[in-house]
Amino acid sequence: SRRRFGLLDRSILLFVCFLSAVHCVSADGKTLVLLDNLNIRDTHSIFFRSLADRGFDLTFKTADDPSLSLIKYGQFLYDHLVIFSPSVEDFGGNINVETITSFIDGGGNVLVAASSDIGDPLRELGSECGIEFDEEKTGVIDHHNYDVSDPGEHTLIVADPENLLKAPTIVGKPTNKPVLFKGVGMVADPDNPLVLDILTGSSTSYSFFPDRPISQYPHAVGKNTLLIAGLQARNNARVVFSGSLDFFSDAYFNSAVQKARPGSQRFEQTGNMELAEALSRWVFKEAGVLRVGAVTHHPVGETTPPAAYTITDLVEYSIVIEMLSEGHWVPFDGDDIQLEFVRIDPFVRTYLKKNGGKYSVQFKLPDVYGVFQFKVDYNRLGYTHLYSSTQVSVRPLQHTQYERFIPSAFPYYASVFSMMTGLFIFSVVFLHMKEKEKSD
Repeated sequence: SRRRFGLLDRSILLFVCFLSAVHCVSADGKTLVLLDNLNIRDTHSIFFRSLADRGFDLTFKTADDPSLSLIKYGQFLYDHLVIFSPSVEDFGGNINVETITSFIDGGGNVLVAASSDIGDPLRELGSECGIEFDEEKTGVIDHHNYDVSDPGEHTLIVADPENLLKAPTIVGKPTNKPVLFKGVGMVADPDNPLVLDILTGSSTSYSFFPDRPISQYPHAVGKNTLLIAGLQARNNARVVFSGSLDFFSDAYFNSAVQKARPGSQRFEQTGNMELAEALSRWVFKEAGVLRVGAVTHHPVGETTPPAAYTITDLVEYSIVIEMLSEGHWVPFDGDDIQLEFVRIDPFVRTYLKKNGGKYSVQFKLPDVYGVFQFKVDYNRLGYTHLYSSTQVSVRPLQHTQYERFIPSAFPYYASVFSMMTGLFIFSVVFLHMKEKEKSD
């Protein structure tokens, strides 16, 4: 009976650990969804269902709800924020643009969908992230790339997949399905290197009022017209701005698409669903997330690092890099990871080679002593910034480690011994030489 109770206690313990693990997984997906009205929950049900199926805990509220709150007692209540309320003029509760900016600075991820009825809060939030929206009531217009179902304003844009950012981690696998878009245009801040042009308009697109003649230069023209933009902050927080709320709708997901030009190919379904899912995976850090595992370094032939390396030592460095895939950490596969051995500037820069589940390299330390760092600084499009730094000391040779005879000094050695030999012979001759006595 004692054994039976032991097995029961062990089973209860395993069940409690399982529940705690499930709680940890679900806690990472707490998402606040702000809507203009709750009807958007039904018109965009496919997108929200895909998030729920992937384990996100969605909380739906209207953007002007007086009970809204992102921070409580100095802690963020949510991990992600979805803003599907383009026409909001003032957020409710304790949420405002400053709060959302602080949420991003704290590592939170934000997905924003706008429309031609964009309000000032979203325009201000875009400005904080290096994105400038066009004025209210404007839209992206393209007289050469609009859908056959367009009512006549040429604002129902058919965006070619060639205009997508060449980054499968962000936009998913390449496809030939075009994307339907109807909304406001954006322009990226040219001085902000963190902004990503995820989907741009064609060379014939521009942003202006659809019901007015063009009386001034448009806000955005040609490839500078952004339909979808992204941002990965220096703290790896991610933000995605879509100029179209309809882009995520069920109607656009299931709609057929065909350009209004004669001979254009008809597609039974748009590429909106695949692109929206890929964007949501990226912005909510289900894709493109890297982390550093074990880092080791030691002289070749040994297994532990010394208190201090000696100049010109042959050193082996290895690092484990993992990527988040389907909720699990798997070894990252990359062929462009570099290692730098840095004092103030890099003395050694070399590629790391994959060796099993880790990356390693052997190299010779420079003939310079001081405090150095093994540094891996990996920053690639679509991936989180990976940084690892390990500090070590490099000392000069000890007096017992210098060579006793240097080959390049053999002529000097020969000259010394030749002088000693000559002195010895001279001394012998001098001491044994006797001068003849002079006779009277």
